Amino acid sequence: MPMLTRRATLASMAGLALQALPLKATAADAGKVTVALDWTPNSNHIGLFVARDRGFYKEAGIEVEILPYSDTSAGTLVANHVADFGIVGSIGLLTQHAAGADLVGTYAVVQTETGRLIANADRPDITRPRDLDGRRYGGFGSAWENALIGSIIRADGGKGEFETITLGTSAYQALDSGAVDFTLEVATWEGVEVELKGIKQQSFRYADYGVPDEQTTLIASSGQFLRDRKSQAHAFVEATRKGYQFAVDNPDQATDLMIAANSDSLTDRALVRNSLQTLIDGHYFRSVEGVIGTIDPAKMKDIGAYLFKAGMLKGADAKPLAELPDFSSYFVAT
Repeated sequence: MPMLTRRATLASMAGLALQALPLKATAADAGKVTVALDWTPNSNHIGLFVARDRGFYKEAGIEVEILPYSDTSAGTLVANHVADFGIVGSIGLLTQHAAGADLVGTYAVVQTETGRLIANADRPDITRPRDLDGRRYGGFGSAWENALIGSIIRADGGKGEFETITLGTSAYQALDSGAVDFTLEVATWEGVEVELKGIKQQSFRYADYGVPDEQTTLIASSGQFLRDRKSQAHAFVEATRKGYQFAVDNPDQATDLMIAANSDSLTDRALVRNSLQTLIDGHYFRSVEGVIGTIDPAKMKDIGAYLFKAGMLKGADAKPLAELPDFSSYFVAT
């Protein structure tokens, strides 16, 4: 993935705190704010559409354009300053930042892990991660996937050796047909979908096999945007937080807004509504303690240390980092 900056640029941002900035964007910051999605529209994105269509962004003095999903990752679009914000995975953020990407976490969409490995339930030869050795994995093209899955298999006593077939959005169809043996799944979306369809799966949670709990999905920006358009950055984060709060408190209205905004791709209201309810009941959007949107420094440190130990954090030279980095420079306080 092309990276336009080095870690030195991002290191200078350590300690940047968005809450010290004015909520409403100033005239000097006038202009559109763009957000890139990490996937086709789904319940993880609902706060963005609510904030836009309920007028929360407008009230904050900004105009937000939600860009359509593309094959170029949101993290790469943000790091190369094509998009101002983007939905990213925490592992993707950490690995891209370590390699020198101008990518900084600003908002935690979920407060705890939503990802898992899955296989079809009718596979008696696959009952635990070590059984995935030598199997076919339907992947999504991220550099960290193989390393992550390999570590999970090894944590269960396997060798961590498997074949990867990059399929993107067709990985789930390939799993259903038997073209691949396993893939990754978001429990709060694909997991809900298969339950509604009555499809039986078996799943393996990352945290049960040596991977620390993480805030799986984040919204990231670039150091350049956070420096040059400070008040807009803060206005965007706070209005987005308001959008997710509304979704938690008003799930039926939020579901209707989400579907109305994406009527061409979201045709199953039960899926969207049940997924949102799963995110609410599981305290993904808003934690048991009432936390919503805030990035947890301890979780970032723990998952970062795990990636470092596993050799997944590589510098711009593609070699594993020699020293554990200061992860406080990888995100901003909100």
